[in-house]
This record gives sequence, structure tokens and C-alpha cells, in this order.
Amino acid sequence: MTSANGISPEESPPSITVTNLTYTFPDHSQGLEAVSLDLPAGSRTLLIGANGAGKTTLLRLLSGKRLAPARSILISNTDPFAQNLSGVTYLGLEWVLNPIVRTDICVPELLASVGGSYYPSRRDELVSILDIDLKWRMHTVSDGERRRVQLAMGLVRPWTVLLLDEITVDLDLLTRWRFLGWLKGESERRGATVVYATHILDNLAGWPSHLVHMHLGRVKEWGPVESFAIESVPKSGNSQLGELVLKWLRADLEERGPRHGAASEGKTYENLEGKGGYGNEKRV
Repeated sequence: MTSANGISPEESPPSITVTNLTYTFPDHSQGLEAVSLDLPAGSRTLLIGANGAGKTTLLRLLSGKRLAPARSILISNTDPFAQNLSGVTYLGLEWVLNPIVRTDICVPELLASVGGSYYPSRRDELVSILDIDLKWRMHTVSDGERRRVQLAMGLVRPWTVLLLDEITVDLDLLTRWRFLGWLKGESERRGATVVYATHILDNLAGWPSHLVHMHLGRVKEWGPVESFAIESVPKSGNSQLGELVLKWLRADLEERGPRHGAASEGKTYENLEGKGGYGNEKRV
């Protein structure tokens, strides 16, 4: 498979390099600040951070869906926005909201519409891994079943870099475990690279090769999993990975402080009413 600029993923492994990336939204608010990363080909990276940390913004920039400063992002040594490198797949919010998957249409038609007929072995493997019933009509299935079909649609064409933005949230535990195992196999068999933003850490022990911790648009820490000494984190009811992430998020919350307009210590809804705080909101 060769991209429009003639670069073949086989000749240029799918590494991800981000150098001093700063991004500002059209309303002039800060999205990312001086982000630098170096993720090797074949890596499986968990993108960790609280809501609003900048994970989605980073993934959209990596996918070329937003314009980044020249040479601040390189995938396979190629600018994904300027040169449209093939083999980069991004599955995020706008993708899962596609209305076509809620209409009266069957699974085989949907898979054929995205090229499933050209990759029959891969199509059948995904149908099996995700436990999809080919007789399903999409307007009658559950959200979790619909998400399985969407994943098969998004991944049926081979990819070299996969960017996932919290798209497994509707999957049951077993399906999610099987799917994550398949992704791990893809990286090990084909040298494919995965970056996965998620808040759900079940079944992820031993899955990531790298961790990236984001907070308020910055990368606070990143590197291979073994560099974080997860084994030294005491377990409670969570996995050691879960405890590490909880530690990070607690520190992030303490660093950030209350959100703008939130009641701080010693203040209540009553004494903020009418004083520029909560207006006429009632205490609930």
C-alpha cells in the first residue's frame, strides 16, 4: 500500500514523532502546549488524562484532521495533514455518530460499503472477534451491538497507524477483551502502531507498551510502561495500572483546583446566589 506522496509503510515504519506542538483553537483558547512525543513503530500507547486534558485534540492533529505547524507532527516521517499518508485510521466521536448505522440496513451491506469484499479474511476475522450476527438489522440492535459493527467497518481495511478516541465504551467486558487482544496481535504481527485514549482500564494490564499522561493540554510524562515502575504501586481493588492512573488524576485535580464558578471550601450555593456565583439556581 502506497500513499499519495509515494511513501510505503513497509519502507518507512509507522513511528509517531511530535515536536514542540502547540495548538490554539479558533476562539484563541489554548488546546495543546509544547507537546513532544516519540512513539516507535509497533507500539501500543495508552493516552491518559482527565476530561479536557487535550487527548482528542492531539488525536485529531495526529490524524491530519486539524492543521498543525509544519513538521511538528510526523507519522512515518510524513506530515499527515500536508501529505495524506495512507494507512492512518482515526476512529473518534464524529465517526461513531454516523447516522447510517441507525437505519434499516443489514450488516453485510455495511461491511461491503467500506470495502469488506476486498478483504474477506480480515472482514470475517473481525466479525468473529466482535461476535457480530450478520442477520442484525441496524435499527433494531443495542448501542453495544451497533458499536461492534462500527468497529468492524472502521478496521476492515488494513491500517498501519490506528488512533482510537474512547470508542470501546459501549462494549461488554468479554467483547472488549477480545478486541484489545486482536489489536495487540495486529501490532505484534504487522508492526502496526496504536494510540488509544480511554478512561476504562479493565483488561489493560500488560496491553500497553507506552503511556502518555496529559493534563491541561500538556504532556506531563510519557515513556515505555516499564519506566513507570507500575509494580511498586500498591493495589487496592484496582489493578496496579489503575492505581497509577488514579494517582496521576488526583495530582492533576489538585494542581488544577476548582473549575471556574465552582464552589470552593467554605462557600455554599446559598451564599453565592445573587453574588455573581450561581445566580438564581436552587440548591439540589
